[in-house]
Amino acid sequence: DEKEKFEPTVFRDTIVQGLNEAGSDLEAIAKFLDATGSRLDYRRYADTLFDILVAGSMLAPGGTRIDDNDKTKMTSHCVFFADEDHDAIRNYAQVFNKLIRRYKYLEKAFEDEIKKLLLFLKAFTETEQTKLAMLSGILLANGTLPATILTSLFTDNIVKEGIAASFAVKLFKAWMAEKDANSVTSALRKANLDKRLLELFPANRQNVDHFAKYFTEAGLKELSDFLRVQQSLGTRKELQKELQALYFLLQVVLYVKEEMKRNELPEPAVIGLLWTCVMNAVEWNKKEELVAEQALKHLKQYAPLLAVFSTQGQSELILLQKVQEYCYDNIHFMKAFQKIVVLFYKADVLSEEAILKWYKEAHVAKGKSVFLDQMKKFVEWLQNAEEESESEGEEN
Repeated sequence: DEKEKFEPTVFRDTIVQGLNEAGSDLEAIAKFLDATGSRLDYRRYADTLFDILVAGSMLAPGGTRIDDNDKTKMTSHCVFFADEDHDAIRNYAQVFNKLIRRYKYLEKAFEDEIKKLLLFLKAFTETEQTKLAMLSGILLANGTLPATILTSLFTDNIVKEGIAASFAVKLFKAWMAEKDANSVTSALRKANLDKRLLELFPANRQNVDHFAKYFTEAGLKELSDFLRVQQSLGTRKELQKELQALYFLLQVVLYVKEEMKRNELPEPAVIGLLWTCVMNAVEWNKKEELVAEQALKHLKQYAPLLAVFSTQGQSELILLQKVQEYCYDNIHFMKAFQKIVVLFYKADVLSEEAILKWYKEAHVAKGKSVFLDQMKKFVEWLQNAEEESESEGEEN
């Protein structure tokens, strides 16, 4: 008894022998698994148990069969050797249902097993992939598996090969044959996967039109319609967020203008204060390679506000100096200076004249050589554009 519990090879041999003796009688297989669970350590060897029930033998990392050359350590009474037929696979699904109902602790282990098998899809034949997809779809429909197992399909190597999308189509078909499209979409929403379906395709094909065409041609028009609706709702939510942000900025602009009027504050005095407030509103990332991206995203949102209060040349120069001082004082921003200035130029916060004046004479001493060097190419581009504009004017 101790030997059977603690040696995986003995465990494997016992399961394989029992399955071979039960043969194609799934009722006998279910009874064998039920009875053997009290004698063998299912908890310890759950992955071996499920490997054999699905693939017929133990699987090595990557999905290859460990005992491929030794037929005595394999069984053909498993999912991969079943008929490629929905009813046949459903009968196998019942074996798993009964086993997990009897030994409740196997529920999480079985979920992990299916996630693992989805990562191994490349190692399986097309017909084996189809049977696994059907099994997964049926078990998802009856609630034995959670929809979160589908996250394994978003792995790069199977997405690029087109395996993820092909597998998903077969899985969803089996699921809908058991229940309906509403069951699928409801489960996807609960698992927060409803907005990730495009990730089943490579990056250059992650668009609604390609998804809709692929799924419609596969007979899953309900899911392509579902994705279109989700995308439409997402766009509306984004628009709502943008409108709320604009309304907030408008309120700030009105408030600041009232304060300027009441306290007789000049614009150059206000722009520096606004810059400080905007930069203090965020907890910045400590990694230099990430902070630039975070800063640009944040400042793009507030650029319209800064543009309202940088209408004078003096205000623009003060803003540039504030940006320079901030990037020098906060070392993670040192490489972000040029990107911020270009963003403000494109957003009409800073003019060409102000940038050139800052470059030639109005910069402050802090980090001067570093920032002037960063701006050199952009300034040259501005000067060339200015010269071209002047020559065109003379010709006219």
